[in-house]
Amino acid sequence: MSRVEVRTITMIPISVCIIGKNEEQHMENCLAPLASLPFEVVYVDTGSTDRTKETAAKYGAKIYDFKWIDDFSAARNFALEKAAHEYVLFIDCDEYLTELDTAPLFTALEAHPQDVGLLLRNNYYEANGTQTNYPDRVERLFSKKHFHYKGIIHEQVVRQGSESPFYERYEIPLIVDHAGYSGGMDAMRQKAERNNALLFREIKRTPNDPYLYFQVGQSYNGIRDYENAYTYYKKAFSLPIIFREPWVQIMATAYINAMNHTGRSAEAQAFFEPIYEHFSGDANFYCSMGNIYLNLDPPQPLRAMAEYVKALHCPDAREKGANSFIPYYNIGLVNEMLGSQDSALTFYQKAADLGFAPALERLSDWNGV
Repeated sequence: MSRVEVRTITMIPISVCIIGKNEEQHMENCLAPLASLPFEVVYVDTGSTDRTKETAAKYGAKIYDFKWIDDFSAARNFALEKAAHEYVLFIDCDEYLTELDTAPLFTALEAHPQDVGLLLRNNYYEANGTQTNYPDRVERLFSKKHFHYKGIIHEQVVRQGSESPFYERYEIPLIVDHAGYSGGMDAMRQKAERNNALLFREIKRTPNDPYLYFQVGQSYNGIRDYENAYTYYKKAFSLPIIFREPWVQIMATAYINAMNHTGRSAEAQAFFEPIYEHFSGDANFYCSMGNIYLNLDPPQPLRAMAEYVKALHCPDAREKGANSFIPYYNIGLVNEMLGSQDSALTFYQKAADLGFAPALERLSDWNGV
C-alpha cells in the first residue's frame, strides 16, 4: 500500500507595513481588503492633516508618527522597526489588494526565508482614450533581519550589511491594483516635481548611479515630456548597468518610447538591436521594437509584425492589458498597410473587443466608408 504524505502548512506571522501622508482618498480601499487577513498592519504617518489616520484606526492598524525628513527609506525603515514580526510585507496607500491565497503564500515564504518576494502590481493609467494597465513585479515581502531600504526616493530593498542588488527573488500569490497613475495631469506634474527635486539632490551626492537617472526619466515620461525623458534614460544607459535588473528592463521600453516620440526611431534601432537578447521574452519590449520599425523612414512593416506576434505569445501578455490589445491593434495596422483588409479588420476587432478606443474608432471609420 502506498503512503500518502500529508504536509501541514505553517502560518508564518507577517506584518503589513504602510507609510503615507494625506491619503484619505485611498486608505479605505487599501485597508479594507486587509482587515480579514491574519496580519498585523503597521501604518506610519508622515504628517497627515486629513482623515487618513482616522481611517487607519478604523481598520485596526497600529499607527505611528514619523517626522518627514525628505527620505522615503528612512520612513520605511522606521516601519520595519515598529513591525512586531520578522517578515514584513509593504503595501502603498494607493495599492489595493485584489487577490491573495494565504496557504501558497506561507508555503512560498517557508521555502524562501532569506529571499525577497515579488507581488504582482497592475498599474492603471489612461492611454489613447483607453483605461488600461501594465503589470509589473515589485519587491515587497522579506525578513527585516536580512533586508532594509536604501535611497531617499524610489527606494530599493538591499541586504543588511551590503549594498549589492544581488539576491534571490521569488513570486508570491498576491496581486494589487495600483491607482497612483490614474490622477489628472496636474497631480502628475506636482508628483514629478517633488520626486525630481529629491532625485537631483541625490544625483549631486552619487552622480554615477544609473538608477537615479532612470527615475528622473520616469518622472518626465509620466508627464509626457519625452525630450527630457530621453535625455535622462540616455544618461542612465551610458553608465554601467546590469541588464537583468527589473528596472533596466522597464527602462528599455520607456527609452524606446521616448525616442519614438522625439523622432529618434533610427537611433533606437541602432542602439537596441545589438543588445536585443537582453530584453527578449518581454511583451512590452517586443511591442516597443515593433513600434521602432513602424516609425522608421521608410517603415519596415514585416519586421514590426514579427515583434507584435512575439508579444502576443509572451507569458506576461495579459488578457485585458496593453500587452494584448496593443499588438492586436498594431498587427491590424500592419495588415492594412500591406493591403490585407480582411486580416486588418480581424485584428482591429480583437483589440476593440478588449476595449481599445483607437481600434473602435478605426472600425467605425472603416464601416463609415
